[in-house]
Amino acid sequence: MAGRGKAIRSGGSRKETSRRSKAGLQFSVGRIARFFKAWKYAARVGAGAPVYLGAVLEYLAAEVLELAGNATRDNKKLIIVPRHIQLAVRNNEELSRLLGTVTIANCGVLPKKRAPSTGSKASAEE
Repeated sequence: MAGRGKAIRSGGSRKETSRRSKAGLQFSVGRIARFFKAWKYAARVGAGAPVYLGAVLEYLAAEVLELAGNATRDNKKLIIVPRHIQLAVRNNEELSRLLGTVTIANCGVLPKKRAPSTGSKASAEE
């Protein structure tokens, strides 16, 4: 039988490995490839495109989770809530620029830093 790939020895079976595990990623490369095809961005999708996009998405997710974890620890909490993600994203210059127009639900706004007043209350009334 003329097939592709290595011949299977008699009695043994070939172990299949996913593209995700070959690339060493947590995000599913096959799912991203399926979305690429479903979204019809191009007539054809190369083999490396979903792997690259998966790596980029995984890096961004890890970055946000690390910063949100730090914000959670700073607030002496144990669970990351949307408020911690908001604080993490808005206090990071690059992530803030990337997600500047994004609204994160149930997280409030950043506290404004008040400018120190120049005069006392008594001098303002006179």
